[in-house]
Amino acid sequence: MDNHPISCYHLGHYFQIDGKQLQEQYKEHISDYSGWEQKDHADQWMLFTSNVSSCLGIDETALSNGELYTIVTNKEARGRKGAIVAMIRGTVAEDIIAVLKKIPERLRKRVQEVTMDMAANMQLAIKRCFVNAHRVIDRFHVQKLAYDAVQECRIKYRWEALDAENEAIDQAKRNKTSYQPEVLSNGDTLKQLLARSRYLLFKHHIKWTAVQKHRAELLFERYPQLKKAYQISLKLGDIFKLCKSKEQAFKQLALWYNVVEDCGIDAFKTVARSIKAHYLSILNFFINRATNASAESFNAKVKAFRDQAEFLGEKK
Repeated sequence: MDNHPISCYHLGHYFQIDGKQLQEQYKEHISDYSGWEQKDHADQWMLFTSNVSSCLGIDETALSNGELYTIVTNKEARGRKGAIVAMIRGTVAEDIIAVLKKIPERLRKRVQEVTMDMAANMQLAIKRCFVNAHRVIDRFHVQKLAYDAVQECRIKYRWEALDAENEAIDQAKRNKTSYQPEVLSNGDTLKQLLARSRYLLFKHHIKWTAVQKHRAELLFERYPQLKKAYQISLKLGDIFKLCKSKEQAFKQLALWYNVVEDCGIDAFKTVARSIKAHYLSILNFFINRATNASAESFNAKVKAFRDQAEFLGEKK
């Protein structure tokens, strides 16, 4: 049987032995935990230098009680054995650097690529610790900024529609008449149209269902600025999908900036400034088309394990 604390809990439950006591026996006597060299600082940081590879990912995740941890993963392990390089409590750059610099310099110099999000603390840590590595900002974080800008436009119009409806209801009360909202050809009211369009604006139009296509036609007919915002977000996504080199992507991003400057949508101007501030790391995506998906996938597994452990703890 796998000598795992959760397995021990189930064994104890099966034989009607106190599960918590059995786990403690496993931890203190059966396993090699008492002689583990990282035991004294494992609640603050853990480091596994043998797992360092040429391609790493760095991301943050919330573990117990919402506490944030920074996790560095070996992308070549693909989320399996040998995936964790470091796990560090908190997200302070200097704390991350202090732990990562415990990795022998010869190993750190072998790292060629590290994927991450736009967080400045991550960028600084990787710059200091892995001097030969390309810093690659995950394309999906960049595209999410554009999606968020589209949603900001939609939400603004939704609040306007809610205000207009409330005013119409008040007016009807003053006139002692009943209020009847406009019902569109798909059965939505205007505020329902704006609320129910949320998910279709995250999708490429070629993936819309017939119902979503009809809803989008009604939406864009009434809110052409929202249509423009949606098209700008698609243009950014196409740069990542279609460009084959950093040079080609740089030219297309410059053209995209021009579109943003002329669109008159403040949220996209903020997106453009963020991209401009990080464009070198964003363009590094086009070297190997690397993303941070493996690191985020591993973090999801850690969270799933945490949730299972918390559930078992509640059951005891």
